[in-house]
Amino acid sequence: MLKLVYSQSQKFPLSVLFLPLLLTIIGMIALFSISVNQSGVIAITAFTKQLLFMIPAIGGFILLLFIPKYIIHKYIYVAYALILILVSVPFLFNTIAGTHRWINIGLPFAFQPSEFAKWIVVVSLAKYLSDHNLEIKKFSTLLLPILIAVLPASIILQQPDLGTALILLTPVFPMLYWVGSRPFHLFMLIAPIFSIGTAFHNISFTSWAIIMGLILYIARPNLLFGIIFYFVNIFLGLLAPLLWNGLRPYQQKRILTLFNPELDPLGAAYQTIQSKVAIGSGGFFGKGMGEGTQTHLKFLPVQESDFIVSVIGEEFGFITIAFMLIIFAFFILKIVNLAYYSKERFAGLVLIGIATIFLSHVFVNTAMSTGLIPVKGLPLPFISAGGSFLLSCYIMVSLIIKMGMETIDD
Repeated sequence: MLKLVYSQSQKFPLSVLFLPLLLTIIGMIALFSISVNQSGVIAITAFTKQLLFMIPAIGGFILLLFIPKYIIHKYIYVAYALILILVSVPFLFNTIAGTHRWINIGLPFAFQPSEFAKWIVVVSLAKYLSDHNLEIKKFSTLLLPILIAVLPASIILQQPDLGTALILLTPVFPMLYWVGSRPFHLFMLIAPIFSIGTAFHNISFTSWAIIMGLILYIARPNLLFGIIFYFVNIFLGLLAPLLWNGLRPYQQKRILTLFNPELDPLGAAYQTIQSKVAIGSGGFFGKGMGEGTQTHLKFLPVQESDFIVSVIGEEFGFITIAFMLIIFAFFILKIVNLAYYSKERFAGLVLIGIATIFLSHVFVNTAMSTGLIPVKGLPLPFISAGGSFLLSCYIMVSLIIKMGMETIDD
């Protein structure tokens, strides 16, 4: 194994490992700044915990390098069955932070199995799509691959953890497209969402109905099927306002606040408002390490994980955020490039799935920190504090190297 890794190391871009390490260093600096109090004393907080979490993260990264790819390919369904059990186990424990996301095993830290479900679902889906000679042009063949992601996502949604549940679903569409699924079939899966979402604005709904008709004309499905599909979506759009009016005022307010948190500035919008204040006050170059008032006066909530971007913006400025996002862009594009040139369907699918997970995390975390989308509680890869997530991220880096350097041997 070592000989194999060494022989192919010159072919493999060092950036696949270097860029995550660089992002980890940026995260450590931000967490160190959070951990230093006004007296200059380092508290045992997120920074020291993250340093300790680096040990299992690097250990997991190295361990996976020694596992042959065919072993991963052969036994991933066992891991999938195990993760279905593990994401259900937290319901047997008391809630932590009001949720059932963690398994408390009596140690100073808890274990969050849903973080590992992300890459396990990707690899399981890659195995299914690569092993089966699917007639991917048929819509019915999409249902089981979607179920592979929906099953654990539905359990995680009950924890409740909407953010992670959505992340589990995001790799499905790129991976299906990668194996040749018709774009029209993918359109059919998301069309009802747009039909309901545009129903509350007449111009938007009319425009969507026209667009949907044009897509059906271009795709030219079976005539009867196309007519049924079109009018079912129109019916869903017309039904949505009726269901909305049937809700009580407080129920409507809860839903509106979800999509526009600033309707409740002292409640749902508090985190978003404080985050935007922190980023805005930092300016282009930031206030300097340890000088962030929003951070150190604790106006900024969950600053070590969900809103780590706000800490970076306030203390190190927009230029550091931009530098960080450029690193992420290079890293994700490198993964996509490896997938594009991969000679194996299985490896290419795993790489595309992992790239989608990283891209989704980066987009959601930065977008919610700047108020572009509602808060979903998703950490930033390699930067946010969290042992389970850090370990999962480095396992995915190891998978990237694994898929890029070896071939399956049965």
